[in-house]
Amino acid sequence: MNGLRILAFIAVALVLQTTLARFLVRGSIGVDLVLVIVIYLSLRAGPTVGIVSGTVAGLAQDALTTGVVGIGGLGKTIVGYLAGTVGRAFIVAQPVPRFLVFFAATLIEMAVITGFHLLLDSGPPVVPVGAIIAQAFGNSLVGIVLFQLADGLPRIAERRRARSDRNS
Repeated sequence: MNGLRILAFIAVALVLQTTLARFLVRGSIGVDLVLVIVIYLSLRAGPTVGIVSGTVAGLAQDALTTGVVGIGGLGKTIVGYLAGTVGRAFIVAQPVPRFLVFFAATLIEMAVITGFHLLLDSGPPVVPVGAIIAQAFGNSLVGIVLFQLADGLPRIAERRRARSDRNS
């Protein structure tokens, strides 16, 4: 996967996260589309792409928020590496294993972010455990849908081409 494509995925996720998410989740945590893209890219292309996409996406997202710049970047970098490693070590081609990877990765990122907030003495982000679980569930569902679309769209296009060739 080339760098331009990775940047395009991240840019689309950032745009959607900053514009549409506030309308869809009504101020709650909801879904972190940027994290979903980092995990998706990591599972598709491995830990190296996970590290790069996690760093770039996390720092870009941190720059757009009012928190400490770098904490989200580090969290997404760690998650990108771990998801890419899991994707290389295990068969994560079915919806249930993918769901579990997205779910665990979201919990790990939130643990890293909360831990660094505690270490930096800037106070932990006030995120209830129920909201973290809800975000992990939401990220997992969006991730599964993303994989299903990415796997299914080329097949649909191929079927349409085959039908049009038969009809010609």
